[in-house]
Amino acid sequence: MTETPLLLAIIEQGGYPDFSSIYQSAGYQVETTGSARNALQIIKRQKPNVIVAEFNFQSDFRDRTSSLESILAVVERLGDIKVIVFYDKEFKHQFDRLCQNYTFHACLPFPINIDELRSAL
Repeated sequence: MTETPLLLAIIEQGGYPDFSSIYQSAGYQVETTGSARNALQIIKRQKPNVIVAEFNFQSDFRDRTSSLESILAVVERLGDIKVIVFYDKEFKHQFDRLCQNYTFHACLPFPINIDELRSAL
């Protein structure tokens, strides 16, 4: 018997529709959290197959652009986890800097195109 793949949705700021039904229709069990700290615990404990997270630019961080970088550092060590990132077009140039150091399965700008999200899953 195969286990249902796990998708971790990290919704720190939100402000967009709940895509859980789309994730589930793509065959994923969905776990949702609202903080990077909780996400890191879940990732270490359950190693999701897919992570969907927001890029929230935080100019007050000295050594990184967002809490997403902390998550990516752990994901990179675990390997084999697809990461889909939602980003605000206003912060695309900061997000592009992050893309120089990390590879993503998909990068989707707000507002999220449902067909592109389904395709990425």
